[in-house]
Amino acid sequence: MESTYDLLETRTSDARAAALAEALPRQVALAQSLPGYAERLGDVDAATVRDAAALAALPVLRKSDLMGRQAEVAPFGGLTTMGATGFDRLFQSPGPIYEPGRVTKDWWRLGRFLHAAGVGAGDVVQNCFGYHLTPAGHIFENGADAVGAAVIPAGTGQTELQVQAARALGATAYAGTPDYLKVILEKAAEMEVSLGITKAVVSGGALFPSLRDWYADQGVACLQCYATADLGLIAYESPAMEGMIVDEGVLVEIVTPGTGDPVPEGEVGEVVVTSFNPDYPLIRFATGDLSAVLPGESPCGRTNMRIKGWMGRADQTTKIKGMFVRPEQVAEFVARHAGVTRARVIATREGETDVMTLQVEGQGLDADALAGAARDVFKLGASVELCEALPRDGVVIEDQRQYE
Repeated sequence: MESTYDLLETRTSDARAAALAEALPRQVALAQSLPGYAERLGDVDAATVRDAAALAALPVLRKSDLMGRQAEVAPFGGLTTMGATGFDRLFQSPGPIYEPGRVTKDWWRLGRFLHAAGVGAGDVVQNCFGYHLTPAGHIFENGADAVGAAVIPAGTGQTELQVQAARALGATAYAGTPDYLKVILEKAAEMEVSLGITKAVVSGGALFPSLRDWYADQGVACLQCYATADLGLIAYESPAMEGMIVDEGVLVEIVTPGTGDPVPEGEVGEVVVTSFNPDYPLIRFATGDLSAVLPGESPCGRTNMRIKGWMGRADQTTKIKGMFVRPEQVAEFVARHAGVTRARVIATREGETDVMTLQVEGQGLDADALAGAARDVFKLGASVELCEALPRDGVVIEDQRQYE
C-alpha cells in the first residue's frame, strides 16, 4: 500500500460513517444560519441529517440558483460565513459566478491529490493554470504549498518562455489542463531543450487515454482530478488508476439528472456534492456533471467511495480547453449581434487539442468580425462557420469528442 496523505484515507466504513454522523448535522446547521439558506433549509431538523439517506431528502442547490442568489446578495449570495473582506482571494468565473478563497493550508484540499500523484517536497511545479480572475492557478498553488513543493506561477501561453523557465528553474512536475503539457514538451523538442518534468497533475478537461499514453512514452506519469472552483477537490486518481477516489472533505451523491433522487450504485447520474468547508458550506450542490459509483475499494489502499470519473454533462454545458461553455453564453452571443438568428457551438478534437467551432445562421454576416465577438463572450478562440440554416433540434452546444 502506498503512503497516504493522512489517516482519513484508510478509515473503515464504520469509522467514516461515525464521523459523517457528527459532521453532517453540524454542517447543515451552519448552513441554516446563513441568509442564503433560510428558505431552502429553514424547516430542516439538522440533528436528524446524519447520513446520506437523510441528506437525500434535502433540496438540491444548482448553479443557476447560485447565480440567482449572487445577483440578489452580492457577492456570494449569503452562502458564506464571512463577507468578501474575510477571505484572502476573490474570483470571477464565467457566468458570471463569484467564488471566495483562502490561503490557509490546503483550503481547497488539492494537497491530497498532489500527494497521491507523488508531488511533494523537492518538487518544482510548473503551474500552468490561469491566475487571472479565475481560481484554478491559486487552487493548485495552495495544494502544492500543502505538500511542500515549490511553484512556478507560469499561467498560460508564451510557450517558449514556459520551456525556458522549466529548464532554468528545474521543473519536475506540471499542473494544468491535460493538453497544454504536450504543447510545452513539443516546443522543448523543437528548441532541443531537455526538461526534467516526470509528473503531471491535470484537471479542467478530459484526459484522453491516447494523451495519457503519449505522456507515458515521454516518461511523464499523468494523473487527473475532479475539482471545481466552488467545492475544491471532489475526487482524484491514485497510481492504481481505477476510477477516482472521493475526497475526504466532501460527500458525493449520484442522482437522476434534474432531480435530487439517488440512483442505484453503478448507474450513471448527476454528481451532487456536499462540502464540509466551514467557510463555504455548500449543501447538495449539483455540479451538472455525470458519473457513476465504481463498486469496491481502490487497490492503493484508500477506502473511500470511488466514482468512474467524468462521463459528460447533465445539461449541454461542456468544457473546451478547460473553460465552461454554457447555453446562456450562446444566447448572449445571438442577442448581441443584429443579423444573427441562431448559433451552435461544436466541440471537437484536433490531435490532442480541443477545438471550438461556432456555427452561425443569419444574414449579412462577417465571419472574422464574429470570431472576435465570440472571444469576448466565450473567452475562447473559435473558428466561425456561416450556415444557411441550423437544425431546429434544441441543441446549442454539441460535443463531438470521443471520451473512450
